[in-house]
Amino acid sequence: MTSSLSTGQQTLTLTGLRFDATLGILAHERTDTQPIQVDAELNLGVQALKPHDDDINHVLDYRKVRQIIIDECTADHVNLLETLIGKLTQRLLQLPGVLGVRVKIAKLEIFDDCEVAIRMESGEW
Repeated sequence: MTSSLSTGQQTLTLTGLRFDATLGILAHERTDTQPIQVDAELNLGVQALKPHDDDINHVLDYRKVRQIIIDECTADHVNLLETLIGKLTQRLLQLPGVLGVRVKIAKLEIFDDCEVAIRMESGEW
């Protein structure tokens, strides 16, 4: 990584994004939605300490990242959490300027005494 007083390593982070999705192999999971939580980190690599023109069109818009996460996780029923996190990781890696992705998806109500989550890391970190 090149280091100077005008650049730095940038990571876009979304944490605690909660919404309902159809996910799982149990009978009720195939028909009913359940709450999940997604945390995502996107490695944007070396960036200027501040954008050269303060224009949203020249940075990765986190509103779009948020919507992609929701859309990918709610598009279709998926049996396995492993399948869903793989699909989401691949999609986020396709975003312009993204060098690496860390994603965690948690099923919040599958058990009464804990949450179940899977974390995936791909690309450059």
